[in-house]
Amino acid sequence: MIKADHIIDAKGLACPMPIVKTRKAMKELELGSVLEVQATDKGSTADLKAWSESSGHQFLGTTEKDGVLTHYLRKTEGQEKEEMSYPHVISNEELETALSNRKEIVLLDVRETAEFAFGHIPGAQSLPLGDLEKSFNELDKEASICIVCRSGNRSDMAAQKLAAAGFKNVKNVVPGMSGWKGPIEKSVQ
Repeated sequence: MIKADHIIDAKGLACPMPIVKTRKAMKELELGSVLEVQATDKGSTADLKAWSESSGHQFLGTTEKDGVLTHYLRKTEGQEKEEMSYPHVISNEELETALSNRKEIVLLDVRETAEFAFGHIPGAQSLPLGDLEKSFNELDKEASICIVCRSGNRSDMAAQKLAAAGFKNVKNVVPGMSGWKGPIEKSVQ
């Protein structure tokens, strides 16, 4: 059993709220303290792991019981760094124009598969953030890649990971599906 110094309840909240609550709580903790984050959003594991990496905190792991994911993070001792934000973005409108002009774009949707199934941009590939690194070899490092999620947070983390792995032309779609006004496809009826 892991002893946490502080617990936050993010059950019932969708991205980006578990990260928002975690970020706020982490600022208040002493160095070395352990934060427990309780969440029901399946994407929160990948989200919090990626956020920890980008902010310099240590992601300790996740347990699951009765549909509740319990994540453990440790505030680092002197290693905390300014959160990175991926600088190359494309607006929803710019993406829609590029797609309608049939530009060669690989569109990756890094939301969880259930989110993707209930509504995604036509032609998008479902590649949840937690599976991204396993798929690096299947992607063309020279391709024009646009990454979308619900709000731009997960896609920001994905864009950073791709750029760090040597992908040359990556853009984060902002604000993502929460503001998408273009066509939508569903995988479920």
